[in-house]
Amino acid sequence: MSSGEKILSSIKADSERNIMEIKEKSKADCDKIISKGQSAAYEIRQKAEIKKAEQTARLTKSGKSRIDLEKRNIILKAKREEIDKAVDEVLCYMKELPAEEYFELIYKLAATLGKKSGIVFLCEKDLARAPKDFEKKLADCGITARLSKEPDNSIDSGFILKNGDIEDNMAFASVIAEKREAVEDLINRELFKD
Repeated sequence: MSSGEKILSSIKADSERNIMEIKEKSKADCDKIISKGQSAAYEIRQKAEIKKAEQTARLTKSGKSRIDLEKRNIILKAKREEIDKAVDEVLCYMKELPAEEYFELIYKLAATLGKKSGIVFLCEKDLARAPKDFEKKLADCGITARLSKEPDNSIDSGFILKNGDIEDNMAFASVIAEKREAVEDLINRELFKD
């Protein structure tokens, strides 16, 4: 082998060693980069899983809250409808009482007014069936009043006591409306006992 071939062979061997070292170093650098990338990807995936779980839990809780609220609203609506029906039935019952019991109820309502005077107005139906001693019985309740011969068509049960500009509306519907909260509480306790 000539000296030129020896030099070339030495250069070739050095080059191959350098290439091999560069390849090994490049492979090691690539492995480090890949390892770091995999670690970063794993961390990102873990954070995404945690975030997804938190969002799922939040949405599930929110959905459950909405369902619970809707369920409660449906129950309240049903209770309200039942209470309204019961109030209507109580009012109907009061209106349809036999004359004697009906007027006893009117006297009880009159007694709640205390000592008052004026003109008592009844609806047409009640005016026709009013007892002959109606004014006397009102007086026994503390009401000094005369019975109007003209019906008051603004009411269909109970009575109105007028004294000048002062009016006491004791129509059954008005009395129940005024006492609605107490009546609802009573009905609610009776209809929806736990």
